[in-house]
Amino acid sequence: MVKISILYPNNPGSRFDVSYYVETHMPLSIRLLGAHSGFRGVSVEHGVASTVPGTPPAYIAMCHFLFSSIDDFLAAFMPHADVLQGDMPNYTDIEPVIQFNEVLISI
Repeated sequence: MVKISILYPNNPGSRFDVSYYVETHMPLSIRLLGAHSGFRGVSVEHGVASTVPGTPPAYIAMCHFLFSSIDDFLAAFMPHADVLQGDMPNYTDIEPVIQFNEVLISI
């Protein structure tokens, strides 16, 4: 299983509309990508703090898709890439960091 992490750095002066992301963009993403047989799940997180009290989190938001394989993710994502990436200006001006991870332990 693989986890595709989409991380939005908490850059000073950047814009991220958490409500739009959670209420509009992610339901769209889940509907489009979740239809693929390799889809295993998704989680969305909103950064609230750093380990140092009173300091902001490193990431304002994170999304983690679980798929059977990277190929399954790409097969699910690529037909909808224009729609999903085209929606990004509606909730952020942040360039996300995207990382593919092999899941070694999941409880």
